[in-house]
Amino acid sequence: MLKLSRLTDYAVVVLSRMGRDSEPLQSAPGIAARTGLAEPTVAKVLKILAQSEIVEGLRGARGGYRLTRPLSSITLAEVIVAFDGPIALTACVDGGMGGCESEHLCPVRGRWDPVNHAIREALAGISVADLAGGGCGASLSFTTDQFVAAE
Repeated sequence: MLKLSRLTDYAVVVLSRMGRDSEPLQSAPGIAARTGLAEPTVAKVLKILAQSEIVEGLRGARGGYRLTRPLSSITLAEVIVAFDGPIALTACVDGGMGGCESEHLCPVRGRWDPVNHAIREALAGISVADLAGGGCGASLSFTTDQFVAAE
């Protein structure tokens, strides 16, 4: 099973909440209160999101965090990579070497690359706004070809 980390899930919740609130600057305690997540968890998520330039932290008495761009331009793929690293089903993809003792004998070596590419493309086609509801009644549907945002 392909499974995202709990922090990645929390990051989507935090970003969704930030995108819905009218205040441009938001504090970690405020976000924690509005999401029901523990404040240390929210602080950790915001720190990682800031390192990935998805949010920006401003210091000082009137500081806080703000999105660097609208939720509609923040993709699920970006969030996953920020928390879980590169998106891949197996370690022996995209020219990777040395991850397996049988790599030179493997009959499927390199054949996972198209699968991983398709998954990355599908996740890059879904914005955090899509997951948050986007405020426009959008919902996600899955086809055998790709994920599609449907009205």
